[in-house]
Amino acid sequence: MTKTFRFALLASTLLGGAASAQDVTLTIESWRNDDLTIWQDTIIPAFEAANPGIKVVFAPTAPAEYNAALNSKLAAGSAGDLITCRPFDASLELYNQGHLADLTGLAAMANFSPVAKSAWQTDDGAATFCVPMASVIHGFIYNKDAFDALGIAVPTTRDEFFAALDKIKADGTYIPMAMGTNDQWEAATMGYNNIGPNYWKGEEGRLALIKGEQKLTDAPWVAPFEELARWKDYLGDGFEAQTYPDSQNLFTLGRAAIYPAGSWEIAGFNAQAGFAMGAFPPPVAAAGDTCYISDHTDIAIGMNAKSPNAEAAKTFLEWVGSAEFAAMYANALPGFFSLNSTPVEMQDPLAQEFVSWRGKCQSTIRSTYQILSRGTPNLENETWNASANVIRGSEAPADAAKRLQDGLASWYEPQK
Repeated sequence: MTKTFRFALLASTLLGGAASAQDVTLTIESWRNDDLTIWQDTIIPAFEAANPGIKVVFAPTAPAEYNAALNSKLAAGSAGDLITCRPFDASLELYNQGHLADLTGLAAMANFSPVAKSAWQTDDGAATFCVPMASVIHGFIYNKDAFDALGIAVPTTRDEFFAALDKIKADGTYIPMAMGTNDQWEAATMGYNNIGPNYWKGEEGRLALIKGEQKLTDAPWVAPFEELARWKDYLGDGFEAQTYPDSQNLFTLGRAAIYPAGSWEIAGFNAQAGFAMGAFPPPVAAAGDTCYISDHTDIAIGMNAKSPNAEAAKTFLEWVGSAEFAAMYANALPGFFSLNSTPVEMQDPLAQEFVSWRGKCQSTIRSTYQILSRGTPNLENETWNASANVIRGSEAPADAAKRLQDGLASWYEPQK
């Protein structure tokens, strides 16, 4: 063996060893730029400590720019290894275009229920392409001081709910409920899809609507509008012009007793409200009835199908599907609840109250989000408008339901 050959062999061996010792760096694309500190200070260090050799960089884009920016990066081949997934159609389209890998075979997928996975699956459920991270839960947040002062018990039935509203209104100290109709979406999201699942029996009704076995003009879908029409008397003067931030301020300043809510409000309300708060799920018709909650799938994470670091990315995704990640993420962001089947004990008492409802109520997701808003007119957007109209009294519940049904039937074959 010549000296030159021995030197070349040694150099090759050393270079190969150096390459294998290098860390793999994974980049995460996300729209949650408000989470940056949590990822950098808590989540990523925990993963890297348990997985030496894999580095992770969290590189978010502003929420309004995320979809366009991500699509451009994917088209150019410059997107990160891990893709934070919005629920339903936006991520499904990425999968159908070949941008997201099929993750059905990940062992961690066994840790999630069919409802948890439904936002990131093909319509037939055959492929799951993102690991579920968190959901938001709907219900009502209330001012405990107001309830105590007026001697009001937390309502569990609809009669008790309206009796409480009547008592608050008669006293006059507080606006009974803080919600406006100016922005419309709250009327549907914290109104119709908050109370509705108790009427259409959650997943039973939602799936029946998708299959064409129920219609939006059927009683379980009209009844929530009829209840919303009763809300008008309790929302305070000028609610028609009241914006979403106006409603938040009315409640956190202590001027309103009840707030129809999404759990994403928890962190902000904790910081702004100077009074004790509690929460209760949507009241049922009668004591002992099965209760249903909107436990809406919100955020997940998938793998760029063209990632050069697929094995390291899968290692990260298996960890995201673990009970360790679930507890860490849910407590770092109270109000964004783990979708993992392993229960997570929340450190924030208000967040714990919301998530405890999973143990006594059936979970479902917003009725308009899967499949039914792919056409024109868009059922989600039309439900915003219909819900606001019904609360304002400018559209009768039955008329609103018929308009939504006619719109859906105009393009969705199972409803024709």
